[in-house]
Amino acid sequence: MREVLVVLHAGRATNRRVAARVAHRLAKDGIRLRVLADEWSEVDNGADMPPELRPVVVDGTPACAAETEAVLVLGGDGTLLRAADLARPAKVPLLGVNLGRIGFLAEAEQESLGEALDAIVAGRYEVEERMTIDAVVRHRGKVLDQTWALNEGVVEKSTRERILEVVLEIDGRPVSSFGCDGVICSTPTGSTAYAFSAGGPLIWPQVEAMLVVPSNAHALFARPLVVSPSSHVAVEIDATGPPAVLDCDGRRVIDLPPGARVELCRGIEPVRMIRLQAQPFADRLVRKFDLPVRGWRGAPDTPDEH
Repeated sequence: MREVLVVLHAGRATNRRVAARVAHRLAKDGIRLRVLADEWSEVDNGADMPPELRPVVVDGTPACAAETEAVLVLGGDGTLLRAADLARPAKVPLLGVNLGRIGFLAEAEQESLGEALDAIVAGRYEVEERMTIDAVVRHRGKVLDQTWALNEGVVEKSTRERILEVVLEIDGRPVSSFGCDGVICSTPTGSTAYAFSAGGPLIWPQVEAMLVVPSNAHALFARPLVVSPSSHVAVEIDATGPPAVLDCDGRRVIDLPPGARVELCRGIEPVRMIRLQAQPFADRLVRKFDLPVRGWRGAPDTPDEH
């Protein structure tokens, strides 16, 4: 039987009603939902559906997305990042429907939900692979922990009182040392998130690169850096300074003792995102950020004659 996993921002009654409509709509075409227990407890359980098509409650482990066709995300960017934890190890594509505020990562808005569901039913979509970041934390020569990020891995101070002293290394060579609030290592997908707020550039998703952005650095040379996707970035924490944390996507946090070293590189496993139509990234920027484009005349219909 065809199945789709739904990850829901269940904190709003309107979202729960949308989720119930999705379950009924897909059931009409023989697609059953897998749902997470804590999200679905207040949603219509589909008692009026045929028993074999009622939503199936699953646990929240990565295995819950295995062998589904897609992970359908009903919420904002935070919900999509949570869903990526489940979709990535199962190699299942994500389709985000924005029920939040900006929802930059979402492919569809609530008003186009019907068209998105039609595309799932018909299998009429493309899958785009998004670069990720793998992070390893070392201390005194030993690996303390490791994790990954779709948007960004951020090495940042864990107390407000003291500045974090770091040395930035790229491809095995020291680049600069400075005091700061933190250092952001972002993918192109994450360039519209924390890195953008910290003064980094926007990077088109088709560009393969990593973005390194110091946050509130006390240094003359602390500008954003765009490095090769094959580069290895390391941030070393001063051994005599305060402790810090590594925060990946605002979801996975690792404590960093003084003297810790965080190594970041291109992730082995990408995140797969469903694309319903060929939409220029520039159009997404204009729509999501409500950018002014008044006065644009566009390219001429015919080349200028000289």
